[in-house]
Amino acid sequence: MTFAERLRNREQLVGYWVTLDAPPATERIARLDYDYVVLDAQHGLFGYQGMVNGLLAIDAGRGAAGLVRVEANNPTPIGRALDAGAIGVIIPLIDTAEDVARAVRAVKYPPLGHRSFGPARAELRVHPVPAENNKLTVVIAMIETAQALENVAEICATPGLDGLYVGPSDLALALGARYPGDPETAGALEEGIALIIKTATEAGLAVGMHTPDGSSARLRLEQGFTFATVSSDLSHLEAAAVEHLRVARS
Repeated sequence: MTFAERLRNREQLVGYWVTLDAPPATERIARLDYDYVVLDAQHGLFGYQGMVNGLLAIDAGRGAAGLVRVEANNPTPIGRALDAGAIGVIIPLIDTAEDVARAVRAVKYPPLGHRSFGPARAELRVHPVPAENNKLTVVIAMIETAQALENVAEICATPGLDGLYVGPSDLALALGARYPGDPETAGALEEGIALIIKTATEAGLAVGMHTPDGSSARLRLEQGFTFATVSSDLSHLEAAAVEHLRVARS
């Protein structure tokens, strides 16, 4: 079964987040049993060639599907990520159903959209035939603003959308948090998350979330999320270094 089929069937999936331009490390992560690996082209510390190298590394791992969180809801970065071989894109800062429709048009070839034909790596990795490529690529919209939360039902009803992805840090800030994890707005954040899960589930869409660790990912899957991403390479590198330093000096 393809990744697109698994996502659309709302199979429970666990992924990993990559921010560093370190292909050998990305390849090692992709050799584990994660269902997908996301390259963060919005806040990640790599450029276009780094994204290409990251996708090559994921594919060399021969297991996980390679996704890209693009830098913006714009046909150019979306098309470049897909041409480089991403199986799907996560679109940041979605506010409305029209935002989603614009993203779908950028991802899909005619007649479903207006993606320009020049698949580069995608013809080797995904499929060279536009109609088949359309079936295999996925569109995931980030829900991370107050406006998106208000419009979540209309967003979920947009044709061509495959899933929602909760950005908890930005959503918390949008709901009045002073900083991500602010306990004073934790209740409002959880209410918003519950609404997103309920709305996506009723619409038959996959719904995912970024989580800080495996235990949190498990809890979110038990809550009703269908996919969850575990932390990131940079966060884990720092955490491991801190722990080793603590033990060495204890």
